[in-house]
Amino acid sequence: MKKIILTVVALLAFGFANAQKVKFGAKAGLNLSNVTGDDTSDNKMKIGFQVGAFANIGVSEKFAVQPELVYSAQGNKFDGEGNVSLELNYINLPIMAQYKVTDKFSLEAGPQIGFLMSAKVKGDGGSEDVKEFLNSTDFGIGVGAGYDITENINLGLRYTIGVSNLNKEGDAKNSNSNLAFALGYRF
Repeated sequence: MKKIILTVVALLAFGFANAQKVKFGAKAGLNLSNVTGDDTSDNKMKIGFQVGAFANIGVSEKFAVQPELVYSAQGNKFDGEGNVSLELNYINLPIMAQYKVTDKFSLEAGPQIGFLMSAKVKGDGGSEDVKEFLNSTDFGIGVGAGYDITENINLGLRYTIGVSNLNKEGDAKNSNSNLAFALGYRF
């Protein structure tokens, strides 16, 4: 994990050194998440939230790279099982390549690595920690769009699909799926 963090820091430092324009910011938003794959026919979308920070690094007039550090509440609900849900809490590090279609509208895509902070199955009668059964690292690919309301305020929509298996053991293959609506503020 230390090597990954050092690599990200080195890439960011290189990006800052060569960047034309760097803006830092904060973001917060709503997550609509689910777990997809094997044995998920009774899953329902779970509402969660995200909060974090970003650096928008202008590479040219039309292109930018935006690394982020985001706390994200994800998981899913189970249909027909009362009020039962899987609560997954991640620290996500997406690195999005952005293309400005117009002055206010942009498209983005890029990889994301997530570190599982906690995992619990919660129901009416309590909760059970299930983190030991899940992989601690999650990889995903994100695609999205952004709209600049003002020079400093941005609305974003991003869909991230997991490409790694959540399960540590067994034959079942499951991955995260997350649709995020976020409001960002550039300083």
